[in-house]
Amino acid sequence: MTGVMKRMAMIFRAKTNKALDKYEDPREMLDYSYQKQLELLQKVRRGVADVATSRKRLELQLRQLEQQAAKHEDQGRKALSLGREDLAREALTRRSGIMQQIADLQLQYQQLQSEEEKLTLASQRLQARVDAFRIRKETIKATYTASEAQANIGGAIAGISEEMADVGLAMQRAEDKTAQMQARAGAIDELLASGALDDPTGMTKDDITAELERLSSGSDVELELMRMKQELGQGPAPQALGPGQAGGPGAAQQADPQYQPRFEKQGE
Repeated sequence: MTGVMKRMAMIFRAKTNKALDKYEDPREMLDYSYQKQLELLQKVRRGVADVATSRKRLELQLRQLEQQAAKHEDQGRKALSLGREDLAREALTRRSGIMQQIADLQLQYQQLQSEEEKLTLASQRLQARVDAFRIRKETIKATYTASEAQANIGGAIAGISEEMADVGLAMQRAEDKTAQMQARAGAIDELLASGALDDPTGMTKDDITAELERLSSGSDVELELMRMKQELGQGPAPQALGPGQAGGPGAAQQADPQYQPRFEKQGE
C-alpha cells in the first residue's frame, strides 16, 4: 500500500510539474527573482544604515565621556593646587570610572565599525550581483521573446505550408477534372461529326447529308432563276421535264392529292 501511495504521489507531482511548465513564463519568473534580490539588497542597506547609526551614537557618547574625563582631571588639578587633596582624589576617582566607560564604549565602537565594514562590503557585492543578474535577465528575456516570436512565425509558416499543400492538391484535382471534361467534349464532337453518335437536337449532320442538302439547294435556286427569266421574257422555254421532276407532268399531282387535270377543247 505504501508503494502505491508513493507512486500516486510521484505521478501527481509529475502532472503538476507538467501543468506548471505549461503556464510558467520564464520572463515573469526572472522579474520575480530580480524583485526578491532587490528586497534583499534593501534589507542589507537598512542593516548597514542601522549599524552606522549605532556607531555614530557611540561616537557621540565617547566624545561626551571624554569631555567629562577631561573636566574631572581639571577639577583634580585645581583641588590639588588649593591643597584639597581629598577633592582631587574624588575628581580623579570619577575620572577613572569615566575612563572605564570610555574603554568599554571604544570596544563596542570598534565592533560596530567592523560590522559596518562587513555589511558595506556585502552590500556592494550584492549590488554587483543584482546588477549582473538584471543585465542577464534582460538578455534572457529578449532572447526568449525573440525565440517565442520565431516559434510563432514558424508555426504560422508551417500552417500556411500545409494549407498551400491542400490548395495545391485541390488545384491539381480541378485541372485534372477540367482536362477530363475537355477530352470528353472533344470525343463527343468527333463522334457526332462522324455519325457514330446521333445528335438528339438534330443540329449536327454528317458529311454526306450536308453535301446532298447543298446540291439540292443549288438545284432549287437554278430552277427558280429560270422560272423568273421566263416570266420576264428573258430566257428560253424550259425543256420538257419527266414525270415527277420539278415542273414536269405529275409534279402538281404529287404535290396535291386533290389536283384535277384541266383538258382544253380542241381548237381553243
